[in-house]
Amino acid sequence: MYAIIETGGKQYRVEEGSVIKVEKLPVAKGEEIVFDRVLLFSDGGELEVGRPYLEGVLVKGKAVAQGRDRKIIVFKYKPKKNYRRKQGHRQPFTRVLIEKIEKSGA
Repeated sequence: MYAIIETGGKQYRVEEGSVIKVEKLPVAKGEEIVFDRVLLFSDGGELEVGRPYLEGVLVKGKAVAQGRDRKIIVFKYKPKKNYRRKQGHRQPFTRVLIEKIEKSGA
């Protein structure tokens, strides 16, 4: 059983027990998170695709950690004009443990 969810402008394929790293969510460590933007749900043989989202399918998880990714360097320059700008960036993230994929109704 797996689902494809949308959060932070990105899509993630999740299964029960998997750990994903998503864009930072405003939750504390250990809090429960409910993803209701489910794009696709598969229960073995049957595949359901939402238009754009599925009704009655929820993915529940728990925030395992908050953190910041490794640093990337943003470097801009214009040749022959002595213009150079170097800047670093660390993207904040939330690590989520997927606990349950629920489907209500029959």
